[in-house]
Amino acid sequence: MASAYIWTQGDPIGAVKRLLNILRRQAPDAEIGSIGTTGSARKLIGAMLHADVVKNEITAHAVGTLSRHADVRTIIEIGGQDSKIILIEDGIVKDYAMNTLCAAGTGAFLSSQAKRLEIPIEAMGDMAMQSQSPAKIAARCTVFAESDMIHKAQAGYSKMDLVAGLCRAVAANYLNNVGKGKQIVSPIVFQGGVSKNKGVLAAFQEELGEKIHVDADSHLMGALGAAILSQKKTTHRKPFDFSMLQMEYVTRAHICSGCTNNCEIVQFYRGDTLLDSWGKRCEGSVG
Repeated sequence: MASAYIWTQGDPIGAVKRLLNILRRQAPDAEIGSIGTTGSARKLIGAMLHADVVKNEITAHAVGTLSRHADVRTIIEIGGQDSKIILIEDGIVKDYAMNTLCAAGTGAFLSSQAKRLEIPIEAMGDMAMQSQSPAKIAARCTVFAESDMIHKAQAGYSKMDLVAGLCRAVAANYLNNVGKGKQIVSPIVFQGGVSKNKGVLAAFQEELGEKIHVDADSHLMGALGAAILSQKKTTHRKPFDFSMLQMEYVTRAHICSGCTNNCEIVQFYRGDTLLDSWGKRCEGSVG
């Protein structure tokens, strides 16, 4: 009925406000029966929206993908900030791995390099597919990749060949880090925002020697999974109050002095109302 894929720009609360207004314009008569959140800010946004379900990314992506590809065995997911691999057997997650440390295998890396080359991020895939001699870009980490790309540009490589090399570097980085030691079995589904990049898709297919499926909604699979999980949860919620989006939401952090653990406590407020807090790792009282 409605969907959108937008940048958080370091402000997940502001992004969700923008997102919900976009969805409301797309489907003005839709009634929100339940809300699910997932991703790195799932707890924060779950508290903001009084979500029925707050689920980790592995579960949400698996459920979303299985709803479209019941026979999937391997899920390759590359988002803006992290990447993950999910191995499925008989419809059940049997193994997974995530990479949240190295940016070289993520959409953020491709976006930063697109800006460096002064080309639209959306054009990278088509440019990569036109290259006849992709530049070999070091894929070990962002620093090495950027340094290598600058060197290759100075050596006279075209933007087309540099972009093709970057796409191959993303796939190689993923397989050497996230997919290391994992048995990647067909059918394989590629998802996340980077799945829309034809150059990265082609690089994965060449490296693995397998056909890789990309769903029309591959960039929304985590959200789809969260929606399905929230729909399955019995709720009797009141209609969502869009006036909540006009309210001010703030987070306040402090170090708890209740014991020697010195936990960092994050408190989330709507106006002066405390919605939730987290960070406590012990049984002591919060100070």
